[in-house]
Amino acid sequence: RKLGRKELLVELREPLESIPEAFSQWSLVLNEERTQLTYHYDSTKEDNGISELMVALTEASIGYKDIHTDQSSLEEIFIELVKRK
Repeated sequence: RKLGRKELLVELREPLESIPEAFSQWSLVLNEERTQLTYHYDSTKEDNGISELMVALTEASIGYKDIHTDQSSLEEIFIELVKRK
């Protein structure tokens, strides 16, 4: 758990030119097609910022059609550890 990462993937209705400055607190990543936002978060924290992010997207009129989460596999964690050494 400590070494893994969780990410929230938000599939956008319309491509974004860039991530608005108002979203800087979440350190979002926009994919090359500009149709998906990725938010890395700590699942061990009670307040991981997801609900605030979703509200902010709605308030900024940034529509999304799907959301899902992804988690590091044990293989990915092992590879990351090997790379560090």
